[in-house]
Amino acid sequence: MTRWSLVIPLKPLVLAKSRLAPAADDALRPHLALAFAQDTVAAALACPAVRDVAVVTDDHVAGAELSALGARIVPDAPAAGLNAALAHGARTVRRARPGAAVAALNADLPALRPRELARVLAYAAEFPRAFLTDAAGVGTTLLSAAAGVELRPGFGGPSRLRHSSSGAREIRLDGVDSVRQDVDTPDDLAAALCLGVGPRTAQRLEAGASAVD
Repeated sequence: MTRWSLVIPLKPLVLAKSRLAPAADDALRPHLALAFAQDTVAAALACPAVRDVAVVTDDHVAGAELSALGARIVPDAPAAGLNAALAHGARTVRRARPGAAVAALNADLPALRPRELARVLAYAAEFPRAFLTDAAGVGTTLLSAAAGVELRPGFGGPSRLRHSSSGAREIRLDGVDSVRQDVDTPDDLAAALCLGVGPRTAQRLEAGASAVD
Protein backbone atom coordinates (compact mmCIF):
# COMPACT_ATOMS: atom_id res chain seq x y z
CA MET A 1 0.00 0.00 0.00
CA THR A 2 1.26 3.44 -0.93
CA ARG A 3 1.63 5.64 2.14
CA TRP A 4 1.16 9.30 1.46
CA SER A 5 2.48 12.58 2.75
CA LEU A 6 -0.38 15.05 2.83
CA VAL A 7 0.16 18.78 2.39
CA ILE A 8 -2.58 20.93 3.88
CA PRO A 9 -2.61 24.72 3.38
CA LEU A 10 -4.09 27.05 5.99
CA LYS A 11 -4.29 30.81 5.65
CA PRO A 12 -4.11 33.06 8.75
CA LEU A 13 -7.20 32.31 10.81
CA VAL A 14 -8.31 35.94 10.98
CA LEU A 15 -8.66 35.92 7.18
CA ALA A 16 -10.33 32.53 6.88
CA LYS A 17 -13.89 31.61 6.00
CA SER A 18 -15.21 35.05 5.11
CA ARG A 19 -18.03 33.46 3.08
CA LEU A 20 -19.42 31.97 6.29
CA ALA A 21 -20.34 35.48 7.47
CA PRO A 22 -24.11 34.90 7.17
CA ALA A 23 -23.83 32.03 9.64
CA ALA A 24 -20.84 33.02 11.81
CA ASP A 25 -19.68 36.41 13.04
CA ASP A 26 -16.15 37.81 12.97
CA ALA A 27 -15.35 36.38 16.39
CA LEU A 28 -16.54 32.85 15.59
CA ARG A 29 -15.12 32.37 12.09
CA PRO A 30 -11.42 32.07 13.05
CA HIS A 31 -12.33 29.51 15.70
CA LEU A 32 -14.36 27.55 13.18
CA ALA A 33 -11.53 27.64 10.64
CA LEU A 34 -9.18 26.20 13.27
CA ALA A 35 -11.70 23.54 14.30
CA PHE A 36 -12.19 22.51 10.67
CA ALA A 37 -8.42 22.17 10.27
CA GLN A 38 -8.04 20.24 13.52
CA ASP A 39 -10.72 17.73 12.54
CA THR A 40 -9.24 17.43 9.04
CA VAL A 41 -5.72 16.79 10.33
CA ALA A 42 -6.85 14.37 13.03
CA ALA A 43 -8.85 12.31 10.54
CA ALA A 44 -6.01 12.36 8.01
CA LEU A 45 -3.49 11.13 10.57
CA ALA A 46 -5.90 8.33 11.53
CA CYS A 47 -5.97 7.09 7.92
CA PRO A 48 -3.74 4.01 7.42
CA ALA A 49 -2.72 5.26 3.96
CA VAL A 50 -1.25 8.47 5.41
CA ARG A 51 2.34 8.49 6.59
CA ASP A 52 2.49 12.12 7.70
CA VAL A 53 0.84 15.52 7.36
CA ALA A 54 2.55 18.83 6.63
CA VAL A 55 0.51 21.98 7.25
CA VAL A 56 1.68 25.07 5.40
CA THR A 57 0.77 28.07 7.52
CA ASP A 58 2.16 31.20 9.11
CA ASP A 59 -0.57 31.31 11.75
CA HIS A 60 1.16 30.66 15.07
CA VAL A 61 -1.99 29.68 16.97
CA ALA A 62 -3.03 27.19 14.30
CA GLY A 63 0.53 25.93 14.01
CA ALA A 64 0.73 25.15 17.71
CA GLU A 65 -2.65 23.40 17.80
CA LEU A 66 -2.02 21.32 14.68
CA SER A 67 1.51 20.44 15.72
CA ALA A 68 0.07 19.08 18.96
CA LEU A 69 -2.04 16.70 16.86
CA GLY A 70 1.07 15.38 15.11
CA ALA A 71 1.30 17.55 12.00
CA ARG A 72 4.55 19.05 10.77
CA ILE A 73 4.28 22.84 10.40
CA VAL A 74 5.88 24.38 7.33
CA PRO A 75 6.12 28.19 7.20
CA ASP A 76 4.60 29.70 4.08
CA ALA A 77 7.91 31.00 2.79
CA PRO A 78 6.67 31.99 -0.70
CA ALA A 79 3.73 33.97 0.75
CA ALA A 80 2.35 34.03 -2.78
CA GLY A 81 -1.03 32.36 -2.43
CA LEU A 82 -2.55 28.92 -2.16
CA ASN A 83 -0.85 27.11 -5.03
CA ALA A 84 2.58 28.48 -4.24
CA ALA A 85 2.10 27.32 -0.64
CA LEU A 86 1.16 23.82 -1.79
CA ALA A 87 4.08 23.54 -4.18
CA HIS A 88 6.40 24.73 -1.41
CA GLY A 89 4.94 22.18 1.01
CA ALA A 90 5.44 19.35 -1.48
CA ARG A 91 9.05 20.39 -2.10
CA THR A 92 9.69 20.56 1.64
CA VAL A 93 8.34 17.04 2.14
CA ARG A 94 10.45 15.69 -0.70
CA ARG A 95 13.63 17.31 0.50
CA ALA A 96 13.38 15.00 3.49
CA ARG A 97 11.97 12.02 1.55
CA PRO A 98 12.68 12.31 -2.19
CA GLY A 99 10.53 9.28 -2.99
CA ALA A 100 7.42 10.52 -1.22
CA ALA A 101 4.00 10.20 -2.78
CA VAL A 102 2.37 13.55 -2.04
CA ALA A 103 -1.24 14.71 -1.96
CA ALA A 104 -2.62 18.19 -1.35
CA LEU A 105 -5.74 18.21 0.82
CA ASN A 106 -8.07 21.04 1.79
CA ALA A 107 -8.03 22.17 5.41
CA ASP A 108 -11.80 22.59 5.62
CA LEU A 109 -13.09 19.01 5.61
CA PRO A 110 -14.60 18.79 9.13
CA ALA A 111 -16.61 15.63 8.32
CA LEU A 112 -13.57 13.76 6.93
CA ARG A 113 -13.61 9.98 7.49
CA PRO A 114 -10.29 8.09 7.51
CA ARG A 115 -11.74 5.09 5.63
CA GLU A 116 -13.12 7.27 2.86
CA LEU A 117 -9.81 9.09 2.53
CA ALA A 118 -8.06 5.71 2.31
CA ARG A 119 -10.31 4.71 -0.61
CA VAL A 120 -9.56 7.95 -2.43
CA LEU A 121 -5.82 7.56 -1.94
CA ALA A 122 -5.90 3.91 -3.07
CA TYR A 123 -7.54 5.03 -6.31
CA ALA A 124 -5.05 7.89 -6.69
CA ALA A 125 -2.13 5.47 -6.31
CA GLU A 126 -2.96 3.97 -9.71
CA PHE A 127 -2.08 7.20 -11.57
CA PRO A 128 0.81 9.67 -11.77
CA ARG A 129 -1.51 12.53 -10.78
CA ALA A 130 -5.14 12.38 -9.71
CA PHE A 131 -7.71 14.69 -8.16
CA LEU A 132 -11.05 14.58 -6.37
CA THR A 133 -13.64 17.21 -7.16
CA ASP A 134 -15.52 18.97 -4.39
CA ALA A 135 -19.19 18.41 -3.55
CA ALA A 136 -20.19 21.29 -5.82
CA GLY A 137 -18.49 19.63 -8.78
CA VAL A 138 -16.45 22.74 -9.59
CA GLY A 139 -13.43 22.80 -7.30
CA THR A 140 -10.95 20.28 -5.93
CA THR A 141 -10.44 18.90 -2.43
CA LEU A 142 -7.50 16.56 -3.12
CA LEU A 143 -4.71 16.43 -5.70
CA SER A 144 -2.14 13.64 -5.69
CA ALA A 145 1.27 13.12 -7.25
CA ALA A 146 3.09 9.80 -7.25
CA ALA A 147 6.74 9.49 -6.30
CA GLY A 148 8.90 11.45 -8.73
CA VAL A 149 5.91 13.35 -10.18
CA GLU A 150 5.48 17.09 -9.72
CA LEU A 151 2.29 18.06 -7.88
CA ARG A 152 1.44 21.08 -10.11
CA PRO A 153 -1.45 22.41 -8.00
CA GLY A 154 -4.10 24.56 -9.64
CA PHE A 155 -6.54 25.11 -6.80
CA GLY A 156 -9.02 27.97 -6.63
CA GLY A 157 -12.25 28.61 -8.52
CA PRO A 158 -12.98 26.09 -11.30
CA SER A 159 -10.02 23.89 -10.42
CA ARG A 160 -11.76 20.69 -11.51
CA LEU A 161 -11.40 21.80 -15.12
CA ARG A 162 -7.90 23.12 -14.50
CA HIS A 163 -6.63 19.87 -12.99
CA SER A 164 -8.32 17.75 -15.64
CA SER A 165 -6.78 19.90 -18.39
CA SER A 166 -3.36 19.45 -16.78
CA GLY A 167 -3.59 15.68 -17.31
CA ALA A 168 -4.55 14.61 -13.79
CA ARG A 169 -6.99 11.70 -13.58
CA GLU A 170 -10.34 12.53 -11.97
CA ILE A 171 -11.14 10.20 -9.08
CA ARG A 172 -14.66 8.87 -9.59
CA LEU A 173 -15.84 7.03 -6.50
CA ASP A 174 -19.17 6.78 -4.72
CA GLY A 175 -19.36 6.88 -0.95
CA VAL A 176 -16.54 9.35 -0.32
CA ASP A 177 -18.70 12.38 0.45
CA SER A 178 -16.68 13.31 3.52
CA VAL A 179 -13.58 13.86 1.38
CA ARG A 180 -15.51 16.04 -1.05
CA GLN A 181 -17.44 18.21 1.43
CA ASP A 182 -15.35 21.29 2.02
CA VAL A 183 -16.94 24.21 3.85
CA ASP A 184 -16.99 27.71 2.41
CA THR A 185 -20.63 28.75 2.76
CA PRO A 186 -23.48 28.23 5.24
CA ASP A 187 -24.99 25.63 2.87
CA ASP A 188 -21.67 23.76 2.86
CA LEU A 189 -21.63 23.79 6.64
CA ALA A 190 -25.17 22.42 6.77
CA ALA A 191 -24.15 19.62 4.39
CA ALA A 192 -21.12 18.78 6.52
CA LEU A 193 -23.29 18.69 9.64
CA CYS A 194 -25.59 16.20 7.90
CA LEU A 195 -22.57 13.98 7.23
CA GLY A 196 -21.43 14.36 10.82
CA VAL A 197 -18.59 16.72 11.71
CA GLY A 198 -15.61 15.96 13.91
CA PRO A 199 -15.57 16.67 17.65
CA ARG A 200 -13.74 20.00 17.52
CA THR A 201 -16.08 21.49 14.97
CA ALA A 202 -19.09 20.21 16.89
CA GLN A 203 -17.78 21.67 20.15
CA ARG A 204 -16.97 25.01 18.55
CA LEU A 205 -20.41 25.30 16.96
CA GLU A 206 -22.04 24.42 20.26
CA ALA A 207 -19.93 26.98 22.10
CA GLY A 208 -20.71 29.61 19.48
CA ALA A 209 -24.43 28.94 19.71
CA SER A 210 -24.27 29.15 23.50
CA ALA A 211 -22.50 32.49 23.28
CA VAL A 212 -25.23 33.82 21.01
CA ASP A 213 -27.93 32.53 23.36
